[in-house]
Amino acid sequence: MRNWAIAGTLYVTIFFVGFQAYDKWFADEKTNAVQAGMQDKESKKSMETMDDMESTDQSMEVEETIAHGEEGGHGHEEGTSHSKGSQVNAYVYNDQNNIKIFLKDKAGNPVDDLEVKHEKILHLIIVDDQLQKYYHLHPERTGKGEFAIGNLLPEGYYKAFIDIRPKSLAYEVEPVPFVVGSPPVNTDVRGHALEADTDFTKSVDGEKVTMNVSSFKAGENVILTFDLDKTDLTPYLGAMGHVVILDEYGKEFLHVHPSNDTDTVFETTFKKPGIYKIWAEFQQNGKVRAFPFVIEVKE
Repeated sequence: MRNWAIAGTLYVTIFFVGFQAYDKWFADEKTNAVQAGMQDKESKKSMETMDDMESTDQSMEVEETIAHGEEGGHGHEEGTSHSKGSQVNAYVYNDQNNIKIFLKDKAGNPVDDLEVKHEKILHLIIVDDQLQKYYHLHPERTGKGEFAIGNLLPEGYYKAFIDIRPKSLAYEVEPVPFVVGSPPVNTDVRGHALEADTDFTKSVDGEKVTMNVSSFKAGENVILTFDLDKTDLTPYLGAMGHVVILDEYGKEFLHVHPSNDTDTVFETTFKKPGIYKIWAEFQQNGKVRAFPFVIEVKE
């Protein structure tokens, strides 16, 4: 009997100690679980806060970009670049009959809400790969975000610059290469070799224009003044002239308008040194002519 009593006492003691250990372990695990749950909630809340902050920052960036895109006016380059990049993609498709333009946002939706810019909602500038041929065209709208114009280009390699001003999206004019016909393969990666003019008087169809440049230094405000016969000079697309500028590689695009409504004076800035080609457009006797000039901008 005594042995049974000792065994019973020992069993009760072991059970009681074991229960206390289990109770402590369960309590610790419960505490850990609660703490882990709190940490998860805090972490999730922190992630959500960061997402909200990033979303707010992105909205602010878009609003800032749009605000920059609304700037313009006489003497400024329009449709050039935005600090946050372009939110519109422009595509060019051509066949034997038409050149077609498609404007899409980043999600692939048509971009059709455009502001009128010098009497047109879309200016299409086309140059060949040698920067010798120049066309300033105005396709007609054929659908939402779609435009077309007859294709009269000779066979060759071209770059299109679609100059638009979307109302609610930032836009940057970039070259869109395309090919007409089946020209020989062009192995010259540069595509052209421009030489700076030494004579800034040009003649087209018997009309002469002389260009005066205030500075050839990169980063400075440059005034381009054009002397020409103004007897029969009339406004073209709401201005007394238009100036389009490309760097020698056909990448950097500037579309500049006169400083005021009466003079053929234009203001711009060349950000980098290099060779640039300038086309100055004027309407005389009812005909629009583009006078080409090549300048070298230095450090």
